[in-house]
Amino acid sequence: MKRLSSKSGCAVEVTLSVMGGTWKPIILFHLMHGPKRFGELGRLIPGITQRMLTLQLRELEDAGIVLRTVYAQVPPRVDYALTPLGHSLQPVLVALRDWGNSYARSQGQESGVSADGHTDHTDIKKKCL
Repeated sequence: MKRLSSKSGCAVEVTLSVMGGTWKPIILFHLMHGPKRFGELGRLIPGITQRMLTLQLRELEDAGIVLRTVYAQVPPRVDYALTPLGHSLQPVLVALRDWGNSYARSQGQESGVSADGHTDHTDIKKKCL
């Protein structure tokens, strides 16, 4: 269960307890552009293991940020999408992306992320939201 009150009295702590970490913001950023299947998310996020992707999606689902939809078909199909609460994080995620791009440029680097969220996969270490 995520912490809904903070020890410091700062709401940023609550936000980070729900969507913070290395992978959750990246997952959420990709889901902003529409529902994705598990394998598609895995391909969009090089470096994340299947286990970690599963754990992070479960936590986001438990927090009410991501909706998991299972379709009754063979082979089974599962989609992940943002809930309305998840969509409310869009301005935060876009601001994080824009700040990261600006910071990378100020340091003489390119982050490889375009305004539409697509990344240049030529250098994964530079890849961010």
